[in-house]
Amino acid sequence: MLQGKTVVLGVTGSIAAYKIANLASMLVKLRADVHVLMTENATNFINPITFETLTNHKCLVDTFDRNFNYNVEHVSLAKKADILLIAPASANVIGKLANGIADDMLTTTAMACRCKKIIAPAMNTNMFVNPIVQDNIEKLRRFGMEVIEPDVGYLACGDTGAGKMPSETVLLDYILKEIHYEKDMAGLKVLVTAGATREAIDPVRFISNHSTGKMGIAIARTAMERGAEVTLVAGNVSVGFPPFVKVIQVVSAKDMFEAVAAEADRQDIIIKVAAVADFTPVHTNDEKIKKKGEGATLELTNTTDILKYLGEHRKEHQFLCGFSMETQNMLENSRAKLEKKNIDMIVANNLKVKGAGFGTDTNVVTMITKEEVKELELMDKSKVAEEILTYIIEQRG
Repeated sequence: MLQGKTVVLGVTGSIAAYKIANLASMLVKLRADVHVLMTENATNFINPITFETLTNHKCLVDTFDRNFNYNVEHVSLAKKADILLIAPASANVIGKLANGIADDMLTTTAMACRCKKIIAPAMNTNMFVNPIVQDNIEKLRRFGMEVIEPDVGYLACGDTGAGKMPSETVLLDYILKEIHYEKDMAGLKVLVTAGATREAIDPVRFISNHSTGKMGIAIARTAMERGAEVTLVAGNVSVGFPPFVKVIQVVSAKDMFEAVAAEADRQDIIIKVAAVADFTPVHTNDEKIKKKGEGATLELTNTTDILKYLGEHRKEHQFLCGFSMETQNMLENSRAKLEKKNIDMIVANNLKVKGAGFGTDTNVVTMITKEEVKELELMDKSKVAEEILTYIIEQRG
C-alpha cells in the first residue's frame, strides 16, 4: 500500500511515546520505509532499540553521531521524506519548531524537510491550554504544518482534559490521507451512498436487506485519500465511517432520497452503492396492529427511485454511477438500468459468484458504460474502489 513511500516519525519526551512503536509497526506492514528520530528526553520513555528492531533503520538521536554511513544525515533524510509526523509533540519541541530553533537531530531534520509536516501535541492539560503553547501551535499552522487536535481524557499525570494523544489508528489515517494516493481527484466533490435502509413495520420490526456498507465506505475513503471532498450518505452499516468525510446518517429510503436530493446539485460525481429497500410498508388496519398484529394486513408501496431521480435532474458536469446486484442476466439487466435511469455507469455483480455481494471483504464486479464493458477479477473491496474511481476519472475525460 505504501511501497516506495518514506515516512519519518519524530518522537519527543512524553509518556505517549510508547504508542509510536505500534504506529511504526503498522507502517512497516504497509511496506512504508520508516525512519524514527528521537529527542534525548524521548529515550527516557522508550528505548531506540525498539524502533530499530521494527524499522530496520538506525534510530537517530544525536546530530553528531558518527555511527552511520557518511553523509549529512538530517539533510539526506529530509530530502527523501514523503511525510514527517512528530508524535507525541511536547510543548518544548513545539516551541522550538515555532521559533526556528534546531538544536538536535529531530528539530534540525524538521527544519530541512520540505514535505508535509504533521504535529500531534501530547502533554498535561494545563500546559496545552497555556497561551504561549497555543500561540506556538497557531504559528505552526501559519507555517503550513497540520496540527492534530489532542483527545480529551484521563492523562498519565492523573488530570482529565485536553492533551491526550490520539490513537495510532488516527495518526495512521492522517498519514494515509497525505501519501496513500496521488491527488488526482483534488477539487472534485463526490457523494457516495452506503449501507442498508430500514422501513419500519411497527415500533419493533422493520424491512431491510443484507447490505453492510463495506463497498460504499471503501469508495468514500479512497476518494477522500485521492483528494476529493466527500459526502457519505449512510444507512445501517457494519463498519466504521472513514475519517475526513462529511457523513449524513439516514434510516429509511425516504431519508436517503431526501439527503441525496439535498446534496446532489453541488456534486461532480455521485455513486449510489446503498441497497435501498424497494418498498415501504403501509398498515391497512392500525387497530388490529395494536392488538399484537392479529388479523392485520400489510401493503407495500414503491419508494422513490434515487438513481432515476438523479438521472432526470442531473447537471451538465455530473457523472452518475449506480450499482446493480443480479442473480441472473447480469449484463442485460444492468444495461437496461443504465439506459432507463439515464446514468453514465453501472457497476454490476452476480450475487451467486463466490466472493461477491453482501458482507464480504472482496467483490467481483463488471463496470458497464454505454460504450464498453470492463470486467474485474476477484479482489479486495478497497482495490475494487480504487479501480472504480480510476475508471470514472478516465470516463469523465
